[in-house]
Parts: sequence; structure tokens; C-alpha cells
Amino acid sequence: MIKLIASDIDGTLIPYGESGLPRGLFPLIRRLREAGILFCPASGRQYHSLRRLFAPAADEMCFLCENGAVVFGPGGGEEDAPILSKTAFPKAVAVALSRDIVARAGCQALISGERTGYVCGGYPPDLARHLEREVGSIILPVEDPEEIGEDIVKISAYCPNGTNIPAGILGPKWSEWNMAVAGPIWLDFGVADKGTGIRGLCKALDIGLEEVAAFGDNWNDVGMLDAVGRPYLMTTADPVLRAKYSRQCADVPAELEKILEENGKRSEG
Repeated sequence: MIKLIASDIDGTLIPYGESGLPRGLFPLIRRLREAGILFCPASGRQYHSLRRLFAPAADEMCFLCENGAVVFGPGGGEEDAPILSKTAFPKAVAVALSRDIVARAGCQALISGERTGYVCGGYPPDLARHLEREVGSIILPVEDPEEIGEDIVKISAYCPNGTNIPAGILGPKWSEWNMAVAGPIWLDFGVADKGTGIRGLCKALDIGLEEVAAFGDNWNDVGMLDAVGRPYLMTTADPVLRAKYSRQCADVPAELEKILEENGKRSEG
């Protein structure tokens, strides 16, 4: 019986190039909750961005944020929601990695704190528009990562010219820090991954990993997909990933309906 469903957002619930959640998702989330199934967004996005996106149901949801580095539980508003797990970088590593990203031509570093993001290496208008207007993040520009006075939980390289060259340079040097392609123009680094986050969430909620379904589309979802009992990979994913996962999905809400139906039949039985 499925008790928890975790879903990536960009490229999974929201196709690349679009900005809105599927029509009818919130009534579906409500029906899942009534059936005893929790729905948890699992994203590289920050908490504020995810709460804004899921505003109609945000106070009653868990959120796996920053690729699993911070997991928030339900209850209260944005400022007082409980943190169920958090995994931070060693500060010296975070500073050195951020500076290395900035040193790459055309790249900026997006440095994530618990609830706030920081951009280092310039803040071009297209990036500001994407992060603040389209994604809904809280962002502060900084000259140097040393200025950041809180735990750093994730570091991303914004690569508007594509990730291939930066990944080839940064990957071997920083391989210890969970580098993953997170979209056409993003590389993510973290101490945690979504697998860390989903395990922390399940421990806090006393839910077995075998009772979890998860949806993802990219390499930064692999830790989560490998951890849960029922992983779904989007059919638009990299062919290498498609070869790894037999259960594939073209439409998340359609699969959620199937899970609801399946759980209902098991309850009746």
C-alpha cells in the first residue's frame, strides 16, 4: 500500500518551458490525503518557491527542498514550519566550490541557504527574471560566498550556454559532492541528494520506503528513485536513465489516479 508520493517538479510535474502545475492537481492531492496518502513535492527549488507554487495546500504538505538538503513538515505558516531534516556543506568547501563555478566563463553560482538563495558572480537580468518572477525564489546578490552568514545546503551552477563543458570541468574536481545535471542549464552540487531527503522524511513520518512512490525525470532524481519502493521515470528522460528504470510515466496525474484506484481496491479487500 502506498502511503507517500514524492514528485519532482521541473520536467516532471511541469514540462520544461511551462510554468504552471497540471489542471486538477489540487483536488487530486486532496483526494490522496483523504485516502491516507501524503503528497510531497521533491525539488531543487527552495522552500518559498515551492510553497508559492502549492499555495492552496501548502500548510498541510511536506516539502523536500534543495534536492533533499532541507525537508519541511506540515503545520503553521512558512516561517514556523518544522524542519524534519537538514544537511549542510562544510563552509570552506562551499566557498571554494562557489568560487570555482564563478571562475568558469559565463557561469554564475546560485548558493542555497535554508530559506534564502544567494547569487554570486553577477546577477544577469535573465537569471533574475527566471529565479524571482518565474520560479518565485527569494534571492540576494553577494560579492563573495564568505558573506553568507548561514548554513549552505546546496550550490548550483547556472550555465546558460549548456552544462556539457562546465560539467566536464567541475565534475571530476568536485565529484565527492553529488554533482547532477538538474536541467538544460543547471548543475547541482550538494552533501545531500533527494535520496537523503526522502529517507529523512520517511524516518520522521514513520513510513517505510517500500510504501513510497516517487516521480522524476533527471539525474538529480536518481537517489530518490533508487531509495523508494515504486520509482517512476518520465518518458522524456535521458535514454541512459530510461534503460535503468522499467516503470515509466508520461503523465503524473494519470498515474496518481491509478495509485488511488489501486489503494482503494486493497482497502476494500
